[in-house]
Amino acid sequence: MKNLNRPVVLIMLMVLLTLSACSPSPIAAPTEVPTQAPTAPGLSTSIPEPTPVAQTAPEESGLEREDAQGSVAVIVTPLNLGQSADILDFDVAMDTHSVDLSMDLTTLAELTTDSGLSVKPVKWDAPMGGHHVSGTLSFPATIDGAPLLEGATTLTLTLLNVDVPERTFTWQLLAE
Repeated sequence: MKNLNRPVVLIMLMVLLTLSACSPSPIAAPTEVPTQAPTAPGLSTSIPEPTPVAQTAPEESGLEREDAQGSVAVIVTPLNLGQSADILDFDVAMDTHSVDLSMDLTTLAELTTDSGLSVKPVKWDAPMGGHHVSGTLSFPATIDGAPLLEGATTLTLTLLNVDVPERTFTWQLLAE
C-alpha cells in the first residue's frame, strides 16, 4: 500500500508547485530571523543575516487605468498628458498566463477625444511575444497642425482584440 501512495503524493506535489508558480503571491511581511539556532555538536551556531531587499511601490499618479477582462490584464498610464509635446505617450503593460501577446498595438489602438477627433498610434515600442509585455504606445499630439487635446475634456484610448473585443481607458482632462 505504501508504494501506491508515493506516486500520488509526487503528482500532488508537482501540481501544487505548478499552481504556486503561476499564481501571484502577496508580499509577505518581514519575519524575524533568529540569530542563533539549536545545534548539534560540531556545527556552526551562527546564521548569516539576511540581506534586506528594497521594495518600492509604483507611484500613484491617479492616471493609471486597468482593464482585466478575459485572460489579459492591461494597465495603461499616460506619460505626458499635461505637457506640451509633439507625441502623446502611454505606458502599456499586459500580463497573462494563457495568451501570446505578439500584438502590434499600432494596428489595434485608437485615441479619441470628446470633441470628435481621433488618431491612430505612430509607434508601439515593446518586445513582441511572451506573457508579460510592457512598452510605450505613442500617438501624434496634433491633427493637421491643430492640437488633439484643444477643447477636449475627455480622452479615451481604445484597444481592440486584445483577448476581448474592446477595452477602453478614459481620462478627464483639465480645462485650460
